[in-house]
Amino acid sequence: MQGQDGERDRHGKPDRAEPDRGNPDRGEPDRGEANGDEPSAGMPAAVPAGASAGRPADAPDAEPRRGRPRSAAAERAILDAVIALLEAGEPLAGLSIERIARTAGVGKATIYRRWSGKEELFVDVVRDMEPDDPPVSGTEGLADLRVMLESLRTRGLAQRSSVLLVNIFAQMKSHPKLWNEYHGTVIAPRRVAMLEAVRRAVAAGELRDDLDVELIDDLFVGPMLVRTVHRPDAPLPDDLADRIITALLQGLAPAARV
Repeated sequence: MQGQDGERDRHGKPDRAEPDRGNPDRGEPDRGEANGDEPSAGMPAAVPAGASAGRPADAPDAEPRRGRPRSAAAERAILDAVIALLEAGEPLAGLSIERIARTAGVGKATIYRRWSGKEELFVDVVRDMEPDDPPVSGTEGLADLRVMLESLRTRGLAQRSSVLLVNIFAQMKSHPKLWNEYHGTVIAPRRVAMLEAVRRAVAAGELRDDLDVELIDDLFVGPMLVRTVHRPDAPLPDDLADRIITALLQGLAPAARV
């Protein structure tokens, strides 16, 4: 999320220096953020136009100003503010950008410089609470499939251990716009990565080349999703990914009798 005002944000859209006056939830200016996006403790002292703090107004600048850097602390404060409000029992639908900004101690423009709206912000909150996606080689087939299946298992464990995550996902599914944002930015890219790993495994001769790759992908992912989503009480042992892969490679038909 690091960058500078005037640059494009992480979604490829121009960074917004001011809130959009056409949205009533963006009408509040930043509060006390003249020194960057740091959460403010109060308004800074006024500085004459053309001068920086501690410099005479007529002193030449040492170098051209390049805009203020984004603050990781402000971003962390915003994510933590949403989590705190949700933990306090606030529903997703009831959270406003104004309430989040006030809780985080930043201005609303600081939030809109990073997220285009609540849906985008809430998706990042969920991603922040979930385990990180593990790195894959991008060149292996079955090895990368195993890493991604294991990631599904660990996310399932994380959701089981977090009442807040369970509650958030339940609320997300009742809000189509939010769920579509999560599906498009989180679930869909994961599926694409799995399909690419299946194709690499087929090309390497690790899997059959006479089956549709999407069917093969479903055969790998399906058992893990059943255990993590549809059967919340089912065990998720450490070797589950290996067991799924082994069962699929060996097949389910009984061994031929001699």
